[in-house]
Amino acid sequence: MEMPALTDHAALARNRARAARAPVTFLHEAARDDLEDRLSMVNRDFTQPAVVSPLPEVWDGWLPGAVHVGPAAVLPFEAEAHDLIIHAMDLHWADDPVGQLIQCRRALKPDGLFLGILFGGRSLQELRAALARAESEVTGGLSPRVAPMAEIRDLGALLQRAGFALPVADSFALTVRYATALHLMRDLRGMGEANALTGRLRRPTRRSVILRAAEIYAEAAPGPGGGIAATAEFVVLTGWAPDASQPQPLRPGSATRRLAEALGTEETRIED
Repeated sequence: MEMPALTDHAALARNRARAARAPVTFLHEAARDDLEDRLSMVNRDFTQPAVVSPLPEVWDGWLPGAVHVGPAAVLPFEAEAHDLIIHAMDLHWADDPVGQLIQCRRALKPDGLFLGILFGGRSLQELRAALARAESEVTGGLSPRVAPMAEIRDLGALLQRAGFALPVADSFALTVRYATALHLMRDLRGMGEANALTGRLRRPTRRSVILRAAEIYAEAAPGPGGGIAATAEFVVLTGWAPDASQPQPLRPGSATRRLAEALGTEETRIED
């Protein structure tokens, strides 16, 4: 039996089209700045980059000659056409994230670099809790409201499943201050990150639920100096297209020196 898609992609496209009228881009810019720092530490010149992003204007001009494509189930990449692919701020909406990673790996030249960045599981944890409690109090039930963003350990495993060499997943978080939860929700709409889950309510949320959620949020997660604090966690995925020139792990038991010898210490035997 085929599982229903997590994301309603028609709704996601509508949300992003509405957001494009007055886009809120500061978190995308934070993601771009972090990847720029990471690339500055890579001793490599990339001449055939590509960027997958719902906001190409944030990334336009950053990588000279880069091919920009929008998110899609099937990415329009040719095999081994790029030496760098950046997948930016969309994998948390993908129904098949490992499929996206496999497509990127196939589009990379041998020893090409993949960098992915997306929202992680701690993002909007305060809003998630406030909405759940408010809806439970007001209506007696719960409905999906915030996408279930993946944890870093799961995302690292996806890199391995996709066939990347030297896979690494790490994260960083930003705390954003707002006057109220209503201001946060307005920014989420401006980012195109409003609710696009397939299982969402298909009618407007009761005003009483939204107002109660704002009250709960203000009590549970006050910001320093007033207002509220919101967490945005970013997970960064790094992997390389396999190539024979890359470092290879040694087979277990193939070491030729003892660890104590390498460290210049004495080895202490533990009695059985």
